[in-house]
Amino acid sequence: MTRPRIGVTTSGRSGWRIFPIVNLNLWLAGGRGVRWGAGRPADLDDVDGIIIGGGDDIAPELYGGKLGISVRLDRDRDSFERDLAETAIQQGIPVLGICRGAQMLNVALGGTLDQTAWQTFGQQEIIKTILPRRAIDITQGSVLERIVGPEEMTVNALHTQAIDKLGKGLSVVARDKAGMPQAVECSRDPFALGVQWHPEHLFYARRQRAIFRALVSAAAERAEGRAALAKSAKA
Repeated sequence: MTRPRIGVTTSGRSGWRIFPIVNLNLWLAGGRGVRWGAGRPADLDDVDGIIIGGGDDIAPELYGGKLGISVRLDRDRDSFERDLAETAIQQGIPVLGICRGAQMLNVALGGTLDQTAWQTFGQQEIIKTILPRRAIDITQGSVLERIVGPEEMTVNALHTQAIDKLGKGLSVVARDKAGMPQAVECSRDPFALGVQWHPEHLFYARRQRAIFRALVSAAAERAEGRAALAKSAKA
C-alpha cells in the first residue's frame, strides 16, 4: 500500500529538528511527510493532506489585532500558511494544525487570537514544557473524542497565545481546566483538526499517535478517491 503524502509546514529556524519528529509520527501512522515552508516548493496537488506546524506567534494584523506581546514574527510564513489553510479547506484536503497551526487554521477561517491568553484565563504562571503537564477535557460527540476517546487527557504546552473568536465552521472541542481552548475542529468535511499542544513530542502515548493516524486515514481516503476519479476519466 502506498503511503499517503503529507505536506508539513515548518519554521525556517527550527524546521530542521522538528520535521524529523513529525515525520516519524507520520511514518508510524502509515504516512510520509514532505517538508514545506515559506520559500520552499509547496504543491497541494502533490499531497494527500497537510500539517501546519508550530513556531512563532502569528502577526496580529492577520486577524485585525494590534502588535502586543508578540516579539518574534515570521510574516512570510504567516502569508504562506494562511493561503495554504484556506485553499486546503476549499479543496477538501485533510488538515492537522499543531499549536501555531491550530491558531492559523482559526485565523484562516476568519477567527482571532488572544495574545494574553494565560492572563485572560487567570493563569499567571505560563507553563511551557514538552512534557505532559496540563489536563484537558474533550467535548462529547466530537471528532477528537472519536479519535482519542472521552477520558481526560494530559498534554504539553509551548504556546503563549490561544484561540479567541472562532473561525467560520470551527468548534472548540477541548479545554484545559481554566477553560482555555485547547482544540478546534471543523463541523463538516473535510477533516480539519487543530490542537494547541504538540502531539509529535508525545509519540510514546497511544492517544497522541491516534491523532496522526486519523490524519493519515483521512488522507488515504482522499488519495483513493482521487485515484478512482482519474481511473474513470481514462476509461
